Amino acid sequence: MKETKTLEYKSEVTNSFLKTVSAFSNFGTGKIQFGIADNGDVLGINNPEQKCLDIENKINDSISPKPDYSLSINRKNNVITLEVNEGRYKPYYYKGKAYRRSDTSSVAVDQIELKRLTLEGENLYFESLFNDDEMSFTVLEKSLIEKLGITKVNNDTLRTLGLYTKDGRLNNAASLLSDKNSFPGIDITRFGSSIDNILDRETFSNVSIITQYNNAVVMYRRYYQYEQIKGSDRVLNEMIPEKAFREAVANALVHRTWDVDSNIRISMFDDRIEVSSPGGLPTGISEDEYLHGNISTLRNPILGHIFFRLHYIEMFGTGIKRIIDAYKDSPIKPSFEIRDNSITVILPVLSATGTITSDGNRLLDLLKGELRYSSSEIAEKLDWSKSKTIKILNGLMDIGYIVKHGRGRGTKYSKK
Repeated sequence: MKETKTLEYKSEVTNSFLKTVSAFSNFGTGKIQFGIADNGDVLGINNPEQKCLDIENKINDSISPKPDYSLSINRKNNVITLEVNEGRYKPYYYKGKAYRRSDTSSVAVDQIELKRLTLEGENLYFESLFNDDEMSFTVLEKSLIEKLGITKVNNDTLRTLGLYTKDGRLNNAASLLSDKNSFPGIDITRFGSSIDNILDRETFSNVSIITQYNNAVVMYRRYYQYEQIKGSDRVLNEMIPEKAFREAVANALVHRTWDVDSNIRISMFDDRIEVSSPGGLPTGISEDEYLHGNISTLRNPILGHIFFRLHYIEMFGTGIKRIIDAYKDSPIKPSFEIRDNSITVILPVLSATGTITSDGNRLLDLLKGELRYSSSEIAEKLDWSKSKTIKILNGLMDIGYIVKHGRGRGTKYSKK
């Protein structure tokens, strides 16, 4: 078994494991096993009982605040397992720095991540912090009147929506919903035959996220809907389901990190739309949980609840399922790219087709059922070179037949 983002091996007990204790305490439960080499060979630890005491002393003397952890000894091979639980009182420091996991290593967080950890430790959200911008709510008021029948938006309405801090000042969520603000927005580009051929581009920033959402839908309709006359009727055809596009944009606005000065990017191509939002998965959510909608953790709960009230979001935790459901009758399915600092939703055109070569069919046959293999395993089973395997995998992902799971050395592939 190899090291992963949540599993680290140490051949001996030295101070080097303390960075990882900080990382697991800050960003998610993980295990450190002592007496195992980096390549997975079991070496064991001499006098494991004494080493457990050494580990406890090192943690208690070096990590602040005190993390939540447990130690156990495998008596068959003298391997010590240290399990560190994600803590409630973040950030957890080692030598004055807080750490996170990056693939199989532990690295110090930057200032933005440190601020997020501090807010999380105080049970606060960036959107709930005070904002001193001048604000007006014409767009929000119009939307509430149309969707909820509210006659007028006043201070009591704004308080009910959660747009005031505890000490009675407007917060960042209020600013994001204000007619004008200082936040980034959405950058939409329509490409031609290549990314060097830009046919249309619009940026909606420093305006209400409701305006951003509505303008994005308008541009979508410009390129992916058309009317067709059938007999005496006019039929509206969708090249990409509007339902899926709306969900992708709403999710991007509600789940993105707003403390990063970066726009949501919507890239429009002949055969697909890509919606990429700043910020990876919220803390505590795995890629599998995100894709299957098992758990919904809102990074911006105030904005999420307002979008729910306005019917931009149907139900919490169902956005990905609704996107997938919009393609239930299509042979090509949407795909999702999840990275540490961004999430991209790829919506293919319903009529898009892709040619599958004989090699492609061999690979699809290998990935029958719910099997998942790494590129190295696929190359070995099909007797291909690594470069050929990657080329065919990328081609099948482009046309929607293959989905990628995980990152780095833990990456695996399966059939959709």
